[in-house]
This record gives sequence, structure tokens and C-alpha cells, in this order.
Amino acid sequence: MFNLILFGPPGSGKGTQSVNITETYKLQHISTGDLLRDEVSRQTPLGVEAQKYMDQGLLVPDEVVIGMISSRIDETPSARGFIFDGFPRTKAQAEALDKLLEFKNTQIHLVLSLEVPENDLIQRLVGRGITSGRSDDNEEVITKRIKEYHAKTAPVADHYQSYGKLTQIKGDNSIEDTFKLLSKEIDKYLQPA
Repeated sequence: MFNLILFGPPGSGKGTQSVNITETYKLQHISTGDLLRDEVSRQTPLGVEAQKYMDQGLLVPDEVVIGMISSRIDETPSARGFIFDGFPRTKAQAEALDKLLEFKNTQIHLVLSLEVPENDLIQRLVGRGITSGRSDDNEEVITKRIKEYHAKTAPVADHYQSYGKLTQIKGDNSIEDTFKLLSKEIDKYLQPA
């Protein structure tokens, strides 16, 4: 089982590249946002627990999210592996994910970080906001989100760097060229399916 974390600030192309990676390598995509919505809609015990926090405007505790990830892994025992999108966001979450995967006799094999200059991110997000009507379409909000991303996820990157698992990928190329760079790293562990 091959497990990958795809990192990158808002607007770096994580969503697009996650789809490319999932289709090419037949990995299961784990998005914590999607997991939360699914568990809540199915009214699972974890979903009911998460809903209590969400109804109060609170973040869902890490233990609940880790429980949801554990359930998703258990639901797909024949998976080639998983791509984690949007998680972990903190060093504590990274450590909890590492422990969970160790318990399941696997690990994070590779962390790919999409690196895009801040000016490019702002242009992409402003453009995305105009075409999609998303609320994060002004530069002030976008800049704040990018700074928050760097502040919170830098320790996660450092955590995986200390294990030699982090690779930075130039993410301001075309979608195809960025995917080629990502594939070059993934191919060291897993061939396309």
C-alpha cells in the first residue's frame, strides 16, 4: 500500500493534481472535508460526533477526523494506497496520522509539496473567484489564507522532511508539466495502474 500526502497553498493546483494522480495510479482520495460531509450525511457515530462540534462553529477534534480516516482505510482493504488532501494540517495531526498508519502496518511514503510563487497564487485565486463566484476572490482574503497556510503547514513539512519523505515540486508550470514532475517522484514507489 502506497500512501501520499499532496501539499500546497490555496490555488497551487492540489485539487486538479489529486484527480490526475488518483486516475493514473488508482489511489483512493481522502479529503477530510469530503469525509466529514459523508459521515455526517450517513449519520454514523463519528458523523454525529462531528456534527455536535460543527453546530457550535467549532473545529472537529483531530481524534474524530483520525477515526474517520481509519474507517475509510478499513472500508477499502484492497486499495493500492491513499492520497491525503487537506490533511494533516498541523504537526499533531501528522503525528496522529503516522501512528494510525503504523497501527495498520503502513506509513506515509511520500509528501509532495507544490511550490508556487505567491503572486501566481493570488492571480489564480482571483481568477477562480471571478469564474466560480467563490468568496475568497479578493487579494486581502487570499493573502491572509496563503500566510495562514504557510504558518500552519510549515511544521508539517518539517516533520516529514526530518524523515526524508518531503519533495518540493515546482507548481507554476502547466498542469501537464506539473503532473509530469509529480509522476516522476511517485514512479519511484508505484507504477501507473
